[in-house]
Amino acid sequence: MASQVFCFDLRVTTKDTNFKKFGRLLEAADLKGIVQRKKKRPLIGIKLHFGEKGNTSFIRPIYVRQVVDKLWEYGGRPFITDANTVYVGTRADAVDHLTTAIQNGFAYAVVNAPLVIADGLRGTAEAEVEINQELFQSVFIGEAIVEAEALVSLAHFKLHELSGFGGAIKNVGMGCASRRGKLAQHSNIAPKVNEKKCTGCGDCVAHCAQEAIRLEGDKAVIDPAKCVGCAECILVCPYGNIEIQWNESIPVFLKKMVEYTYGVLKGKPARIVFVNFVTQVSPACDCYGHNDLPIVGDLGILASRDIVALDQACADLVNSSPGLPGSSLKDLTAGSDKFRSVYPKIDWEIQLDYAEKLGLGSRRYELIKI
Repeated sequence: MASQVFCFDLRVTTKDTNFKKFGRLLEAADLKGIVQRKKKRPLIGIKLHFGEKGNTSFIRPIYVRQVVDKLWEYGGRPFITDANTVYVGTRADAVDHLTTAIQNGFAYAVVNAPLVIADGLRGTAEAEVEINQELFQSVFIGEAIVEAEALVSLAHFKLHELSGFGGAIKNVGMGCASRRGKLAQHSNIAPKVNEKKCTGCGDCVAHCAQEAIRLEGDKAVIDPAKCVGCAECILVCPYGNIEIQWNESIPVFLKKMVEYTYGVLKGKPARIVFVNFVTQVSPACDCYGHNDLPIVGDLGILASRDIVALDQACADLVNSSPGLPGSSLKDLTAGSDKFRSVYPKIDWEIQLDYAEKLGLGSRRYELIKI
C-alpha cells in the first residue's frame, strides 16, 4: 500500500497563513498520537539541525516553537536535540553546539523547550543498539535519542555531497549518531587530490580538523587512514581540485546511514513523526558555515509517519520543479535529476531502496495536500 504524505505549498492569504497550514499539517500527521497516554508526561525529542555558524538555510526556530507548543498541549515534555559533529567546527562539543544553537535563534525564549545535546559534552554519551544488519551488528546512538519515549524529526531537505540529498533519513541516521557512530559511517570514504591540477596552496591542509592532509612538495596528499570523510576539503579547495573517490564507498556509506536510521527507529515504530522543509534547497549540507543559492524555489513543507515515503516525495518534488538560473545546477529543466546534476556520480536512490528493504517504509506514496 502507498503511504500517506501530507504537504502544503507556501502560497498564503490573509486568512490562511503558513503557520495555520503548518498546524493543520501536524494534525494530519497525527503529532498528538506519538504522546504516550499510558505514561504521564513522556519525554519527546525534537531532532533538528541547528545549522553551523554562518549558515542561514536551517529551519526557522518559529516553526519549531509551533511543534513544541503542541507537544506541551498534548501532555508531552519536549526537548530540542542534535548530536555533536565528527569534525571540529562550531558544533563539535556541547558548549560550542549550544552556543551556536542559541546564536542561530534556538533559545528557550524562542522555542519554549530546553536544548539537549544528545551525545553529551564531547560526543561520548551514547547507547549501543543491536540491529544485526548487513554492515553493522550494533550502532551507537546519542543517549538522549534512545532514552526519549518519542521523536519528531524536523529536517531541512537539501542536496548533500555524499548522499545526493539530505532529508529525514540523513537527519535521523547521521544526525542522531554519536561521534563514534558518525566515524563508523564515514571512515571508509576518503577524497582524492587531482595531482595534475593541485597548486599546493595549502588551504585544504589548514581546514582539515583530522590532520589527514599534508603537503609533499607542491602537492597535497590525503592520508585515508586519518580521513573521516567529512568532505570539507572538497568545498574549501579554491580550484576544485579535490574530489570524492567514486567507488563502492558511496553505496557503503549510504547503507551505513540507513542502518543507523534503523537503529534510531528501533523501539519507536508508532511514536515518530517526520517533517521535511523543502525550502532554501541548497546544494550542500547545513554543516558548512555558509550556504549557496538554492537550486529550486521554495516548494513547501511535507510530513509523514513513513520516513521512506517522505524522502521519496520530497525528491520527486524537487526533480519535477524547474531549476533556478544562476544556481549550481547544470540542467535547469523541470523533470531532470537535480541531485545528479550537481553530484553526477552519486546514486542517491540507494538510501531509499535499502531503507525500504529493511522495512523502514515504502517508496510508494499518496501525496495529500493540506
